[in-house]
Amino acid sequence: MTNAACPIPERISLNYHLLHKAKVVDDLRHIIVDLSRACKYISYALQTTDAGLNATSNSFGEEQLKLDVLADDILRQYLCESGLTSCYISEEQQDVVELSSDAPYAVVFDPLDGSSLVDANFSIGTIIGIFGSAPVVGQTPRDMVGSLYALYGPRTILVYSTGDGVHEFVLNDVGEFVLLREFIGIGDDAKNYSPGNLRAVTDNAKYREALNHWLDKEMTLRYSGCMVADLHHILSKGQGIFTNVGGSKYPEGKLRLVFECGPFAYLIDQAGGKSSNGMQSILDLKITDIDQRTPLIIGSSNEVDRTVNALSL
Repeated sequence: MTNAACPIPERISLNYHLLHKAKVVDDLRHIIVDLSRACKYISYALQTTDAGLNATSNSFGEEQLKLDVLADDILRQYLCESGLTSCYISEEQQDVVELSSDAPYAVVFDPLDGSSLVDANFSIGTIIGIFGSAPVVGQTPRDMVGSLYALYGPRTILVYSTGDGVHEFVLNDVGEFVLLREFIGIGDDAKNYSPGNLRAVTDNAKYREALNHWLDKEMTLRYSGCMVADLHHILSKGQGIFTNVGGSKYPEGKLRLVFECGPFAYLIDQAGGKSSNGMQSILDLKITDIDQRTPLIIGSSNEVDRTVNALSL
């Protein structure tokens, strides 16, 4: 509640929005604010840190950049400081990392999605999902109590949902995330398409047919190689479809349910869009392993339905 002594500020901060607009419980508000602080430092690190390879591999055998490791360390630091995280799962860690067994939340994240694009100075991002209890394995993305991402581009953007719409903030010159847009929505029909894992069209005829359909309709291609940037484009423009389906090399798709697909399925659903693995909503997939992969078709609901149908024929 506001009064004459505490009027509504001209620029709504993330903390104010969580407290007065979304009205989330205090512990969840605190952990989201702490995660946003971590994202500020990751944003700063991108501008000041050597982007070279770190000569190590993550838990899935992929080469790590120094920035991957640094971003992972920054997020861990703020989760430790919050005291609200029982455990976390990171793409850069082999196992679940236990922090405080009696803390209320479990957090999953990809600390730096698209990090291979750093040298090209493309936009990259951080993806985060928050569960209300542990263990995460055995739950579904629909069980999350919040999801957010940060996009590090010409501006640093943070987008979050706690189950009451999707809201966008920009990092200002004094280091505060301030509100840009509330209740972002996605229309049912798509004009843009973002096809990932295009190598799969060589041995997945149905995926090639889907691609040909978008070409024949003269839809606009928007694909950067960073999932955060491509899905933010859909949210920002209010329409579009993103796909990453399997071929012979990755029969289950390349993207991971826990760190990437689940958090975004939560956000896209809150914006009025839809997600699918080709058979059911990503939100309803049971998490069986932290390295679990899934095909992903996500975005405007009519185009998701049409593409799922085409891929299943």
